[in-house]
Amino acid sequence: MMTLTPPPAHWIGSGEIQQNFVLIHGMVMAPSFWEAYAPAAVRHGQSLAYPLPGHHPWHLDKPGQSPQAQEVASAYASAIRRDFGGEPVNLVGHSTGGFVALLIARDYPELVKSVILIGAFACGRFEGQERLAARLLRVPHVGPYLFRQFFNRWIATPEQFRWGSIECVYDKNCPWQNEKATEAMEEVRQQLARARPEDIAACIRFMSDTSLLHDLAKITVPVLNIVGNNDAIVPPAHQLRVSRLMKRVQTVILNNCGHLPMVEHQERTERIIGSFIDTMEAIHVQPGVRGTSFARSAVDDTLRLLAAATQRREQTGFSRVQSHRTQCSTSA
Repeated sequence: MMTLTPPPAHWIGSGEIQQNFVLIHGMVMAPSFWEAYAPAAVRHGQSLAYPLPGHHPWHLDKPGQSPQAQEVASAYASAIRRDFGGEPVNLVGHSTGGFVALLIARDYPELVKSVILIGAFACGRFEGQERLAARLLRVPHVGPYLFRQFFNRWIATPEQFRWGSIECVYDKNCPWQNEKATEAMEEVRQQLARARPEDIAACIRFMSDTSLLHDLAKITVPVLNIVGNNDAIVPPAHQLRVSRLMKRVQTVILNNCGHLPMVEHQERTERIIGSFIDTMEAIHVQPGVRGTSFARSAVDDTLRLLAAATQRREQTGFSRVQSHRTQCSTSA
């Protein structure tokens, strides 16, 4: 087992409020993406973004060697201790970043205050529906070569990169085409061009070889799970199954939304996340004032109230999740 150097920090928060946030982007993205699309509540806190393993500027110590799940969690835990002095943080993870956030919450619960998932998953192969890049890497002998050619061609030009990313959004007329999104994606492309393709491939293999489905019940911190009803990247049924297997989760389904809720429905997503964070802050109990069982009960009760309020305001909500849940198998 190799030792994975902790990821560098990309600070984006103003520090106006005493809330700690860590944002983790999705596969083949970059921390800079959060500069444009970090939720408003996060921007005012003590907030930073970490890259995924193998994504610039976090190069693997041994090029192309896939890290183990425990190594990845340990590296992020070391970074959180370094950057926040060991204080717990709110983890915000998109897609693979959500997968990593769950991994951190499982292995280092003392460092996690809450988890916010956006288009996330808990099984690296999406339970049999994995992406092309992961399948390419498993082609005998020529898989790594095919992936490298695929990756380099995809990021070769801004037009090619954006065209290859268009399936991430459901409504092609959403703000994905405006100047803000174009500039954000070009910055991401330039960051990816500085990464080593073999390191990106190693991160994909790490993801594909890891499943957290059996461990989700062990995660006890409050979780917000935002699901795009029309997500073409991570199947919504899998995202709902993640909620079904967790103990303390509030799930919000956004209609007419794909894999990028923070882009496609930015104001709506910010409002949902802001309400969740405000709720967590309002019921935060200082040690020695009230018991942890009381605090946990308060959190759970408030999550249920938030679910009802979200159902009324966003037309998504808890009751729809309950009906969807019955369609998901409980076997891992």
